[in-house]
Amino acid sequence: MKVLVINCGSSSLKYQLLDMTYKSVLAQGLVERIGMSGSQLTHKRGELKKVILQKLSNHAEAISLVLESLTNPKYGVVGNLQEISAVGHRVVHGGEKYASYVLIDDIVMQEIKKYGELAPLHTPKAITGIETCKKLMPGVPHIAVFDTAFHHCLFHADVFVGGAMESIFPNFTLLI
Repeated sequence: MKVLVINCGSSSLKYQLLDMTYKSVLAQGLVERIGMSGSQLTHKRGELKKVILQKLSNHAEAISLVLESLTNPKYGVVGNLQEISAVGHRVVHGGEKYASYVLIDDIVMQEIKKYGELAPLHTPKAITGIETCKKLMPGVPHIAVFDTAFHHCLFHADVFVGGAMESIFPNFTLLI
């Protein structure tokens, strides 16, 4: 089983393609300077390192280049995208609803968009990444993994941040 993991940052994108059967990394990479001059993809397959300098205006273009690299006959690791069984997406904020990972459907996408203003640099990029991957890999399960899932397990964190959070974000419920 091969799983693609994607982390869309504000101007970058990190990825790994994992072979869950053998617990190994098949490929990994970093796309830098998305939306700026000097965009580049650094793709690694074992000891092989491929650097592609290409103008990438947005995260959708970056995702497309990553998928092309994974399937490239010279330096890719899969023959086609159908070999990828699932895609995991790092999402900053799961709001009060998600304390763990979740299969992404229309309702989950609405929730991710709803909490986008709490992480305005990263959430729109994550949404673009999810939507692009779903378009290019239809039928493949996509899973959101939320940074805030970690914070759900903190005991009495409201003592430290509760008052400040309520004054800054009065329309949102504290996670704890």
